Amino acid sequence: LIAIRFMEVNEYLPSRIRVLSSETKGKSEPDMVTTPFDTDMEFSPYEKDRIMQLKDENKLDELFRMLFIKQCNKLNEVLPELFEKTSDYTEFLFNISFTDKDGIVSHLINDIEEEDFTEAVEIIGWLYQYYNEERKNEVINIYKGTIKKDDIPAATQLFTTDWVVRYMVDNSLGRYWIERNPQSKLQEKLQYFVTHKNGEIQFINEKVTPEELTFFDSCMGSGHILVYAFDVLMEIYRECGYVDRDAAQAIVENNLFGLDIDNRAYQLAYFAVMMKARSYDRRFLDRKIEPNVSAIVETNTVKGFYCDGVTNDIEQNKVGEYLVNTYMHAKEIGSLISVEKRDYTTFIEYLNTCNVSGQISMDSNYWFMNTLPLMIKAVKQALIMSQKYTVVCTNPPYMNKLEGNLKKFVVDEYKPYSGDLFSVFMYRNFGYCKQDGYSAFMTPFVWMFIKTYENLREYIINQKSITTLVQMEYSAFEEATVPICSFVMKNGQETEKGLYFKLSDFKGGMEVQKQKVLAAIENKDCGYFYETSAEKFSKIPGSPIAYWVQQGILDAFSEGLVLGEISEIVTGMSTGDNNKYLRKWTEVNYKNIGLYQSDIDAMDLDITYWIPYNKGGEARKWYGNNEYVVKWSESDYFHRARPTFKHLYLQKGITWSFVTSGMFTARYYPNGFLWDVAGSPCVIYDENRMYYVLGYLSTKIADMILKIINPTINCQVVDIQRIPILIN
Repeated sequence: LIAIRFMEVNEYLPSRIRVLSSETKGKSEPDMVTTPFDTDMEFSPYEKDRIMQLKDENKLDELFRMLFIKQCNKLNEVLPELFEKTSDYTEFLFNISFTDKDGIVSHLINDIEEEDFTEAVEIIGWLYQYYNEERKNEVINIYKGTIKKDDIPAATQLFTTDWVVRYMVDNSLGRYWIERNPQSKLQEKLQYFVTHKNGEIQFINEKVTPEELTFFDSCMGSGHILVYAFDVLMEIYRECGYVDRDAAQAIVENNLFGLDIDNRAYQLAYFAVMMKARSYDRRFLDRKIEPNVSAIVETNTVKGFYCDGVTNDIEQNKVGEYLVNTYMHAKEIGSLISVEKRDYTTFIEYLNTCNVSGQISMDSNYWFMNTLPLMIKAVKQALIMSQKYTVVCTNPPYMNKLEGNLKKFVVDEYKPYSGDLFSVFMYRNFGYCKQDGYSAFMTPFVWMFIKTYENLREYIINQKSITTLVQMEYSAFEEATVPICSFVMKNGQETEKGLYFKLSDFKGGMEVQKQKVLAAIENKDCGYFYETSAEKFSKIPGSPIAYWVQQGILDAFSEGLVLGEISEIVTGMSTGDNNKYLRKWTEVNYKNIGLYQSDIDAMDLDITYWIPYNKGGEARKWYGNNEYVVKWSESDYFHRARPTFKHLYLQKGITWSFVTSGMFTARYYPNGFLWDVAGSPCVIYDENRMYYVLGYLSTKIADMILKIINPTINCQVVDIQRIPILIN
């Protein structure tokens, strides 16, 4: 329905007759119903009589359903991957109405302005995300953890904000072309193209033709990124003297590639690319050109490629068996799979020439009906996955609770980078990228700072380079409910400083982020634009991507000690059931609380079985939040009592709250406390030094340094251990 609505508004339907609405303003009856014989559809004598009968009987909805299915079958000729051939009996099961004011057709026509469909194929992606929203929330609420195989698309499908798409493509595809073509005027047409403060671009002495600019989206969703890349490629082809008609054909055939595990998303991406090509070439749909996009298939149902009497080429059969083995569980693993470079073109020719020698058997019949169609799709995706591309650009899935075959594959193949599915794709996509090509992403920004992604950061800093990055305000991207960044990396070591935008202080959603990026591009002295070499990141423990850090802070890391060297800082315990084992101190008998104790073994747990317990709480300096007690007499049943750190039990020290949305604050606690994971301890036996550290941790300097180490709202033990301090 949405695809047809888009086509009729933009006058892309071959017959130019509207299917869902009318050219006549105020007329609710679709033009297809009014004048069915003016369309490009062919009707049998029976169908013609049926049309007239339904008109005479005023059964217009029934006529509409009949004609709609007929139109979809007709569109199969030009868009076979979207409009599948449908049997006529389907009209009895297809219960839509154009006369129902509360029906989907009426809402589609009346609730969404035609202007929103005009040359804006990405609207289909937004509508698809809205369509998936209920199922996505249902999946997340059901599992609250690992996601089942069939629900991965619904749980991870996320439409990329338009300006972020432009930023990624402008600074990857656009940059690659501009660097190799000093005379190019493309920069003037790329709104989000970023340069250094001096405006200079580092040119590369390498000839490249438009046809050689290959662009791949490994998690393409509904094709939004591919569609904008099409526009940038069109400008490049125009610079080289191509007319739009020839350029559109060349782009679809040579430049754009995409994959997704979601069949419906694939259909939308296929449609989006075809419609974009049609916008540049009015006869494009008649040219029978298929885009290089694919829904990933898996070979779980194939026992083996070989079929006696059908597959008779030993060498080609090896390719077939390799593909069968490679694409097991591919619907879960997707484009993370690595595919060998083989002669898949010859294998396609082999598939097309496979014939039965002798009598048809049950095995050969099954092979032709099931194995062959699947292998044709598998080899198409193998052609895509075995190449290397000029640019790889995607918004990967965000998911850190994996299960089944996906979990095993990620741990086996990408363990150092397996903190989240998006970080695995960050690493994997370099494998798809040519040397000195570009890899662009939109991801959560936690990879820049927290320990989980330290291996990934070191890999990028030592072997790759960050060309440009936008760190958005913590809650700017509401759709993802996680803090987001977008960035472009070069598949090669750093040759010039990276260009960074720090938007942490600008609240107000993605529109505000967009305006601040554009303002910084115009005025590099805005105060939140930075030019930074990656070598400084390695000077900070954990190598956070702290591009805004000044030299004085870097000196503190190199000249001072870190807190972990002068104190014992450990993660607190977890009871496993706080409702059962914790109470406010006012809720229990005061005589049963062990106060100011210093030796856990000397306590009489039959009498003083409640012990004061640090559990984080609100932001508070110096002292306080001493509200809870824990039933230590039942510690054997705790999830994690941390007996390894028994020597720290009841020792005075410093604590802080795990969740810190504002300024970081630290508090002293006296002897006699145990500690929760949300109120972990820092124990320093030298009392004077402890107070010195306490004072330091409650300063703006410590807060600033902590936000360098980890600017998320979760302040972990490893972050405190890495804070530098100067000791005389």
